[in-house]
Amino acid sequence: MGAAIGIVGGSGLYDLEGLEDMREAHYDTPWGPPSDALVHGRLGDAELVFLPRHGRGHRLLPSEVPYRANVHALKQAGVGWLISVSAVGSLQEPIVPGHAVLVDQYIDRTRGRPNTFFGSGVVAHIGFGDPTCDVLRGYVAESCRASGLVLHEGGTYVCMEGPAFSTRAESELYRSWGASVIGMTALPEAKLAREASMSYATLALATDYDCWHDGHDDVTVEQVVAVLTANVQQAKRVIADVVPRIHAHDGPPPHHRALDGAIFTPIDAIDEAARARLGPILGPYLE
Repeated sequence: MGAAIGIVGGSGLYDLEGLEDMREAHYDTPWGPPSDALVHGRLGDAELVFLPRHGRGHRLLPSEVPYRANVHALKQAGVGWLISVSAVGSLQEPIVPGHAVLVDQYIDRTRGRPNTFFGSGVVAHIGFGDPTCDVLRGYVAESCRASGLVLHEGGTYVCMEGPAFSTRAESELYRSWGASVIGMTALPEAKLAREASMSYATLALATDYDCWHDGHDDVTVEQVVAVLTANVQQAKRVIADVVPRIHAHDGPPPHHRALDGAIFTPIDAIDEAARARLGPILGPYLE
């Protein structure tokens, strides 16, 4: 059986319809429980694992999401492909609310979020120059087009701390950097997915123009939710289309050996406590 396909649902995406043999599973991790139970099921012949990032009922702030627990649990569940669905604000005029962006770069503006599985006796430095998987992005792009979404391929995602939206000065600063969208959750998620040897992609769905656009009022929750509802239905159509494309991939996910050459600590110096803590992450590299 190939690697399972994981979906992390962002704001508004708390469940997936159409799964067969659906079951919920609760996972323990060294970093506590994930945001919610993981939902296992099948779409056709493909094994799918779904996790609502903020928990069902949207209970967790972006800063409260247990990113390490989420990715560790997904790894335990056998996920090798991970698609993150994220609501974002647009920083560029052509990215109209309701459009999709397949992000290929990130700028980290978060503060104090643990962003690695390593430390405490094990040192690893992953390559992160190209933080998303080209192959997975290609499959998602095909499905976006097939689903009728207006798609912008490539773009930079500014990940801010939140939970407040940007000031106008911040929004203009990020625009001057050439960033495409702004959100609150892609990091450290993308870094942890790379450390977990997953092929990762962010499908960013624009809900608003942040606060920079003179022709629009400042962002309100009501505006965001209205566009969000339509975006969620679009995202579900994309997921239903992309899963069989990924399942038909010949070979393992491209980043399934992402830690090759990244582990600086000699294998024989890694103690049993670290081996237990990092079991699903480090296991294949200890053989």
